[in-house]
Amino acid sequence: MAKLGGILAGGLVPLVVMACTQTAGGPPPGATAAQGLAYCTTLATLYSEYVGNTGSDLGTVYDTGGEDADLSSRYAISACEDGNTGAGIPILQKRLRDAKVSVPPGP
Repeated sequence: MAKLGGILAGGLVPLVVMACTQTAGGPPPGATAAQGLAYCTTLATLYSEYVGNTGSDLGTVYDTGGEDADLSSRYAISACEDGNTGAGIPILQKRLRDAKVSVPPGP
């Protein structure tokens, strides 16, 4: 049971922290909604190609990666698809950097 608690805490704590530090919806500062969405789509595509498989359950098919995506990355892609690119982009950038994938410059 302790192992399950550790797994849940490990998956939920980062989401709570990220939710508390992100702006409420919309594109990143200085970017239009279209620029934010295009950049987020680029990051999600890179993530699926080099890091993890998100499948087709997020509304868009990103299934070229290997292992299943973690919860934070799935949340980030979902946030981007909902137009909340300001929340999704930093998560995807971090996940790509953690996997040593080159992150393209932002909008």
